[in-house]
Amino acid sequence: MIATLIWVLVGLLAVGLYLSWTAGRLDRLHTRIDAARAALDAQLLRRASVTQEFATSGVLDPAASIVLYEAAHAARQADEEQREVAESELSAALRAVFAEPAQMEAVREVPGGEEASAELAQAVRRVPMARRFHNDAVRAARALRRHRKVRWFRLAGHAPFPLAFEMDDEPPAALADRPGAS
Repeated sequence: MIATLIWVLVGLLAVGLYLSWTAGRLDRLHTRIDAARAALDAQLLRRASVTQEFATSGVLDPAASIVLYEAAHAARQADEEQREVAESELSAALRAVFAEPAQMEAVREVPGGEEASAELAQAVRRVPMARRFHNDAVRAARALRRHRKVRWFRLAGHAPFPLAFEMDDEPPAALADRPGAS
């Protein structure tokens, strides 16, 4: 009788440790999502800021400057619910303005254009990486939260279900293929 009781206690302890480990893992994934989201927000803000600076620098024609400035301003001012759409529109505006490689060459020839275009290219290239890191963390947390043990024992607590950040982040070819820029 005592041996059975000991084995039951050992089994319960093992299950408790396993559930505790799973809850800790889920907590670490949620922390990773928060950090990745902060990094993504920082990269999106940097891209919008650099785009606004680029638009007001005088290296573009007035029409292109207005298009970029308005799209960047809308991305910076967007509510959380509209953020993905606004950021996608900024990506589309960047592709529209820099659709032709000749446009980039004309920008580079203007004084200060080389530095401004290098900074913009760097900001534009970092957004897809930050979004990929965030969405990978979300995917891992979702996979763990789908397990029965997590649902049955409510190991996620009151944490909201993680949502991926879906946006059009394709950079313009003229900015994506800059040799020597990182």
